[in-house]
Amino acid sequence: MASLSDETLRKILVQIQQTAVSSQRALNLSRQQQAAKERERRILQLTIDEINALDDKVNLYKGVGKMFMMVPRPTMQKDLKSEEKELTDDINTLTKKSKYLEKQFNDSQAQLRDIFQSAPRS
Repeated sequence: MASLSDETLRKILVQIQQTAVSSQRALNLSRQQQAAKERERRILQLTIDEINALDDKVNLYKGVGKMFMMVPRPTMQKDLKSEEKELTDDINTLTKKSKYLEKQFNDSQAQLRDIFQSAPRS
């Protein structure tokens, strides 16, 4: 550490700090997106449960803009299942991204701690 100039050390510290801040922001955003997707998926699961509980003779309608269109039960169930699978995939992707960002943030914090602990005391 003593061989590095003060300016070089300052640039390294700023870069590590920027990495920590940006990864923390991205981590918070990723967690918010994940929570929103979880809510959407839960609503979809409740909708699927409600449709399954209905009598087979009940007509099902899907919102299309400001109108509703009658949709056959198998088509509606297939669409809802595919939406649920898509949301689950998105949630899994966001979970992996969150883990990566959390690791990146923790690594940056550890680097900063190491630098400050090894710095000579004046």
